[in-house]
Amino acid sequence: MQIWVGLGNPGAEYALHRHNVGFMAVDAIAEVHGFGPWKKQFQGWLAPGRIGPDKVLLLKPATFMNDSGRAIGEALRFYKLGEDALTIFHDELDLAAFKVKVKTGGGNAGHNGLRSADAHIGNAFRRVRIGIDHPGHKDRVTGHVLGNYAKAEMDPLAAMLGAIAAEAPLLAARDDVRFLNEVSRRLA
Repeated sequence: MQIWVGLGNPGAEYALHRHNVGFMAVDAIAEVHGFGPWKKQFQGWLAPGRIGPDKVLLLKPATFMNDSGRAIGEALRFYKLGEDALTIFHDELDLAAFKVKVKTGGGNAGHNGLRSADAHIGNAFRRVRIGIDHPGHKDRVTGHVLGNYAKAEMDPLAAMLGAIAAEAPLLAARDDVRFLNEVSRRLA
């Protein structure tokens, strides 16, 4: 069993924020792969399902980004799973918009959701980093991250989310390199 967590903030007013692209990714995966309905659990929303032969639980913490590690830790402890069973989908400032990268372990690069996860469970989990681009100056970061995607970005956003969802079986099979290659091919 694997737990895939999308990071974001709960509430309609945050739905299209760049910071919520993790929520968007797990929503797309749930829709494409026919996951069960979302239900309130582990201080968030949980949707069970299968991707190929693999059982995957999708989780969207409702604790707000800065405290998302509480929900993640609770789910891992309940299922007696370690960090190796965890994948977190999150926005990444230091990656070009709509680019996707995967890595296991590492620092949090100032990302408060990752910082919270690190504090509650450690940092040896897999991350699907979804590029939102850097606004150019550190004074503009908060407004950029907590700003909505622009109308002109909606088609590339939908294409990227669709590619992530379509290639999720490779991620479930832990074939990260092929997952990235196929997502890139779809977006070329």
